[in-house]
Amino acid sequence: MPGLERHHRLAGDRPTMEDARVTVVVASRNRRKELLRSLGHHRAPVVLVDNGSTDGTPDAVRRTHPHVEVVELGENRAAAGRTVGALRACTPFVAFADDDSWWAPGALRATADALEAAPRVALANVDTFVGDEELPDPFSAVLSASPLPHRDGTLPGPRILGFMACAVMLRRSAFLEAGGFDDVIRFPGEEERLAWDLTARGWALVYLAGPAVHHHPSPRRDAAERRQRGLARSRVLTAAMRLPWDAVAERVTAELRAGAPGRLGVLDAVARLPQAVWRRRLLPPDVLADIEMLNRVTPDGVREPTVP
Repeated sequence: MPGLERHHRLAGDRPTMEDARVTVVVASRNRRKELLRSLGHHRAPVVLVDNGSTDGTPDAVRRTHPHVEVVELGENRAAAGRTVGALRACTPFVAFADDDSWWAPGALRATADALEAAPRVALANVDTFVGDEELPDPFSAVLSASPLPHRDGTLPGPRILGFMACAVMLRRSAFLEAGGFDDVIRFPGEEERLAWDLTARGWALVYLAGPAVHHHPSPRRDAAERRQRGLARSRVLTAAMRLPWDAVAERVTAELRAGAPGRLGVLDAVARLPQAVWRRRLLPPDVLADIEMLNRVTPDGVREPTVP
């Protein structure tokens, strides 16, 4: 696509930096067109982690956006690629973006200000607006209505136990201490285990109204049934890593009863079950109580974002 690349080469000068406290980390695989369009919107240093693209993504980004640090993994490590990007960052805060999303002007600074003012907050999930119509993602409303009580002090927003990875800013040190995203869960559904582990370490996660992310979903994404299958796999593996065995059994039973995608997801989880059990660490009672509270309010727990 020479014409497209030339357009972005002309627009590929280093953008104005909005906040020196933040690095934007993007993980991508074989979405060259979407990536070239979104990278120019970022107003912070960018680390792109390429998960083994075969469409020439790394070279195209180096030509059109020379200010972007490109890390080529040579394989698909899925969500764990974001952890690689966070390790390369040198800033106290890391904002994640997908190859088809970007933070709105002013959002990076506002979110960094909120985190800096609340030293026990590890993660802030901001609003997400989808597509050219800028429709609010319903997941934001789910988070804003979180019933979880504040454990101590004043938080800048409702305390949450789930998040959308493309719309969060994290305290880099807390993210890395909690292990980041791992190679067991992969994608989708990678957020749940990390949210639990951050909370178990005494950190608060919040929904922050006002700052926003724009998400223009790529047409090259998994079909709904394939995504549901992946989510079922991740829910089973996450449970095996952190929940009591009776709760693991309940999750497996629920997925088996949910239809074909759930049953296939359970079968997919079996192959990775030894890895999950090897990393098993039971959550403390207060986090288990939070999970139970959310399950009472929403039988399926904190619902997934509507658009992958």
